Amino acid sequence: MAVACSEDELVDKVLDGGRITPDDARALHTMPLEELGSLADARRRAAKAAAYDGRGNDVVTYIVDRNVNYTNVCNVYCKFCAFYRTEKDADHYVLSLDEIDAKLDELSAEGGVQVLLQGGHHPKLGIDFYLSMLSHIRGKYPHINIHGFSPPEFNHFAGVFGMPVREVIQKFIGAGLGSIPGGGGEILVDSVRNRIAPLKCDSDGWLDVMRQAHELGLRSSATMMFGHVESLDDRIEHLGRLRDLQDETGGFTAFICWTFQPENTKLKAETVSSAEYLRMQAISRIFLDNFENVQSSWVTQGPKIGQVALQFGANDFGSVMMEENVVSSAGTTFHLRADDIERLIRQAGYEPHRRSTWYQLLN
Repeated sequence: MAVACSEDELVDKVLDGGRITPDDARALHTMPLEELGSLADARRRAAKAAAYDGRGNDVVTYIVDRNVNYTNVCNVYCKFCAFYRTEKDADHYVLSLDEIDAKLDELSAEGGVQVLLQGGHHPKLGIDFYLSMLSHIRGKYPHINIHGFSPPEFNHFAGVFGMPVREVIQKFIGAGLGSIPGGGGEILVDSVRNRIAPLKCDSDGWLDVMRQAHELGLRSSATMMFGHVESLDDRIEHLGRLRDLQDETGGFTAFICWTFQPENTKLKAETVSSAEYLRMQAISRIFLDNFENVQSSWVTQGPKIGQVALQFGANDFGSVMMEENVVSSAGTTFHLRADDIERLIRQAGYEPHRRSTWYQLLN
């Protein structure tokens, strides 16, 4: 049985760049918040030291994008979601191409370079709908990367279309898909997923979509939604599974964690404190030693905590996010424009830079 290291030994291990264990992560969770933040910041500096011609430690990035939820019809009924509707609900919808164009025209006018394209698990939309939507966007807006469809959506597509996940991804790439967001990860522990979203794909299904996408040349982000029914051990197991897959494929561009927002949902839980959010982001930065980028989550935490998160391991401020429907349905609504984000980054002592989906600087 391994002997747990002392706090001083653990601090040295983190500062030396050593890979921490789940036991180490549990010990980090008990540290004073300021000390933990300092360790996470050291890991951020090590991860970004060589980036952007050696200026990585001075740079904080963000992206100008828009969330487009092409439909709110969904048949998995996640207990944490206040966004989904059934076809019987009067306010259910499927966006037309003209409606999508109007949103992307506005995004283009703001200098946007990415559309986050996600929807519910609509039981009746066939593959032609998706291929037509993708090819239309790619043809009309070639400057906008389509960052689309979470792993649970791909598992849903495979069932509805009657084809393997890999073939679905290949067809979507051919039609214009550029990358995959990390949505639907929640907690990658099946005992937790079975309690909060029993009809959604299991953790192996989520990871397998990402593995196959990475093998086909797509990059993706990874996420964790915490603060509901999971334990600290579940969170650490989630991080471990992400780290293992990143060791295998190297296909993740960034990690983003956020806290469950309970308003208007069937899943009730006490709101997680900002301190606990910062603590988990810091641990994630330290644990995920093979992830170069960690995003701050101002969308759920608000601008000020989003700014503080830059001292707790984050090197990216996320996105302008011209439109956000899912989190706001659960009662949390924050809006920032590009100049707001740049001001917050400068106030924190960094240089703000717009980026692409793949973390290339655009200005």
